[in-house]
Amino acid sequence: MNLEGLGLWGLFIGTFLSATILPFSADAVYIAVLAATKNAAGCLIVGTLGNWLGSVVTYWLGWIGKLEWLHKWFQIKPETIEKHKSRIGRYGVWLSLLAWLPIIGDVFTVSLGFFKVKPFWTMILLLFGKGIRFWLWTAGFSLI
Repeated sequence: MNLEGLGLWGLFIGTFLSATILPFSADAVYIAVLAATKNAAGCLIVGTLGNWLGSVVTYWLGWIGKLEWLHKWFQIKPETIEKHKSRIGRYGVWLSLLAWLPIIGDVFTVSLGFFKVKPFWTMILLLFGKGIRFWLWTAGFSLI
């Protein structure tokens, strides 16, 4: 699928999907659409909102999850869950700022939802982290 050919709509779709559990690169789509459109403000807003909303969906999917499902479907042992819960408890809502990281960012996001970490502040920090990420890409791209 050629998302950059769809302009800002393609950017929204790509950044949204990449923030879910689907393996997709928000950064590649962002740079491609930014290069194609030269619309820094539009890309920053749309990329941030798309990626943030994808993370919001991932968070709420975690929220509705159940411990039994982790063991039954993914063969995750209860002691592994407890160890992960301890880590989430240690860093809490601040892990939201790392939700943009490839692979583990989605794990952080779904875990924050699963362990029901402060929804309001999680959403705020997710938005902040995603915004900073795309702002840095935009600033870096403008230097080229």
